[in-house]
Amino acid sequence: MSRELCPCGSKKQYQYCCGMYLSGKKKPETAEKLMRSRYTAFARSNVNYLIATLHPDHRKPDDERKLAKSINNTKWLRLTIINTAKGKKNDATGIVEFEAIYQLTEPGQLHERSKFIKTNGQWFYVDGDILPGTAPKPNKPCWCGGGKKYQQCHGV
Repeated sequence: MSRELCPCGSKKQYQYCCGMYLSGKKKPETAEKLMRSRYTAFARSNVNYLIATLHPDHRKPDDERKLAKSINNTKWLRLTIINTAKGKKNDATGIVEFEAIYQLTEPGQLHERSKFIKTNGQWFYVDGDILPGTAPKPNKPCWCGGGKKYQQCHGV
């Protein structure tokens, strides 16, 4: 049995966290759990899950190609949930604000306020608003996770 931690940052084992959702054994009960599982799908290159959890009204014919290209060029490093507004089990809509650290050739940061809707008991991602990234304090560890203080890493 694998003890691999889930990429979503929950500190739970993958199989007991987002692994249940990506395998189809269970559906996420909240917007935040769907957000975490979608991040994990990006980190684990699961294009099918990303398309299946995108609201059908927002799918496009070239989604699979675009997602595959993005996933092949991006390494997802860390997810931080900043705020969850609505999106609980009994809600019909949800909003989750997050920051995700990724690496193309250089580390980058995605700060987004994502919108979700529940249809027939299943949560779907609708879209998101990209927000400005947050810069860490100069004497704190860099957001890229490289182990250096921000001022000696990406603050240079």
